[in-house]
Amino acid sequence: MAYDAALADRIRDLMETEGVVTEKRMFGGLAFLVQGHMAVAASGNGGLMTRVAPDDTDALLVLPHVQPMVMSGRQARGWVRVTAEGIGTDEQLQEWIDRAADVVRTLPPKS
Repeated sequence: MAYDAALADRIRDLMETEGVVTEKRMFGGLAFLVQGHMAVAASGNGGLMTRVAPDDTDALLVLPHVQPMVMSGRQARGWVRVTAEGIGTDEQLQEWIDRAADVVRTLPPKS
């Protein structure tokens, strides 16, 4: 499944305030990187793949429209999937983008 181009456009518009953001096709989707670290992606499986603080993962998974991010059969702590219903408004999407950007800003920049 191809990623949702309309979602990618929304992410792009909302991430303008994050400084230098690069885009890269990854995992069948379109990832948005801040300081060289993937923050969010318009997922090839639908919805949003987003970075979260690893210690917050379990608490976020009880929210509506939030699912575990599973890669190679294992849940990836520090990542969640948010279904389209959970990012239907720009305000909802912005909350997830801000959460991801906050986590990425704690990481050393990649060159």
